[in-house]
This record gives sequence, C-alpha cells and structure tokens, in this order.
Amino acid sequence: MSSRNIQPPLSNMQMELLKLYAAGVPDEYLAEIKEMIARYLLTKATHEAGKVWQEKNYSDATADKWVKGD
Repeated sequence: MSSRNIQPPLSNMQMELLKLYAAGVPDEYLAEIKEMIARYLLTKATHEAGKVWQEKNYSDATADKWVKGD
C-alpha cells in the first residue's frame, strides 16, 4: 500500500488571498501586499520572541554569551 500525501483544504489565509486575486488586483499592488504581510509576520514573531526573552529572563549578557559561543 502506498502512502499518499493528502493535503488539507485551503487555509483561511489562502482563501483570503484567492479572493484578492479574483478581484483583479493590479500587479504593482502585489509587491505592496507581500511587504505588508511580511511586516505583519515579522512584528508578530518579534513580539513572541520578546515574550520568551522576558519569560526566560534573558539579558544583553545572555546574547553576548551566545554570540561568543559560551
């Protein structure tokens, strides 16, 4: 019996993007939309990293040790 890679239905993000494409978004908007999504995801990741940093009581000294490989 072969194992098949069964894909789940489209995610909510994929559905929203398909709606944009169906609306006929001009090509020059696509680069702006990609940048907005990237900035949003970067902000979310930075926020989550900050929470972990605080939870673990990391400091600048911690980062310095990591950079030095200690």
